[in-house]
Amino acid sequence: MAEERLPLDMFDRSGARKRFRTAVIAVVILAAALGGIVGLIGGRLAGLITAAAVAAPLLVFSWSQARRRIWLEGTRIVLRTFGRRSVDLAKAERLEVVVLDVRSVKTVSLLVAESSKSRAINLAVASYSGTGGAELGILALRKLADALAAAEHTGSLVFSELLVAQLRAEARGEGLPGRPLYQLAQAAPPGKLAVRLKAEAVTKFVASLE
Repeated sequence: MAEERLPLDMFDRSGARKRFRTAVIAVVILAAALGGIVGLIGGRLAGLITAAAVAAPLLVFSWSQARRRIWLEGTRIVLRTFGRRSVDLAKAERLEVVVLDVRSVKTVSLLVAESSKSRAINLAVASYSGTGGAELGILALRKLADALAAAEHTGSLVFSELLVAQLRAEARGEGLPGRPLYQLAQAAPPGKLAVRLKAEAVTKFVASLE
């Protein structure tokens, strides 16, 4: 019997489509502006080539993000964009927490891979801004925590404990300041686009919650 799919997307499809439309408009404006500048200097053909060179990769990336779907099947995280790849949490050797800071929006993700050399999957579990935030649902966090707790590598347990601590904070009705994922996001050094926290750093943080 096939494993049940549990969606792990924080935002719904309508939100993804809206962001894609916004990205397309921004890309077209940027490409047209750069193409216009180059066209004034090098001629119309050079301007058109520049606009196409700028727009094409950005539009492909935006489209891939609009198509992006991620879900959990048993202990396996599956990511789909143009293709499909997966990571089995039961066998994952590489686990890190990544805090991404873009335009004052801090996103906390789990970076997981089955080995140090294999390609990782970035799973967003929470995103916070000055006006609030979004987090994975209780069921998704619970299933992820269970899968990590049962993994072959003992280092996965601390990441499970982090998610359990988040669930406990939600169950107590804690506001954002009392939630571990929010605390991790706020503790990340400012001025950096991405901060990676390996198992040792996460272990210290989780221990400080007790």
